[in-house]
Amino acid sequence: MLELAPASGQMWQLPFENYKGELIFIKENSTLKIGDNELEVRFAPGHSPGHVCFYDEADGFAICGDVLFNGSIGRTDLPGGDFHTLITSIQTQLFTLPDETKIYCGHGPMTTIGFEKMNNPFVKLY
Repeated sequence: MLELAPASGQMWQLPFENYKGELIFIKENSTLKIGDNELEVRFAPGHSPGHVCFYDEADGFAICGDVLFNGSIGRTDLPGGDFHTLITSIQTQLFTLPDETKIYCGHGPMTTIGFEKMNNPFVKLY
């Protein structure tokens, strides 16, 4: 995926060059410490094959990028996307978090797990 990224960017008219430094791959279920925060890495493919979310249990929030939005979900029509994989990721990696967990999305307003469980039309179907 990393090697193909510049070509994919060209297809979407978003040209860029790959990062040339050392790559450090993070592993699912590992913990990253950033300042005083400890973020649990949760593997959540579907929008993209290697997508991860970061969960801070102590402060009750998750950073989810384009997996789950307020009232919506991430696109699955891009290369490597898959609708059923995304729904499974949401159900197993996010909907297992406490309802009051704040979700910071890649776009749009913050939401909570409880709100999305009750109101998200894309996930309520499953």
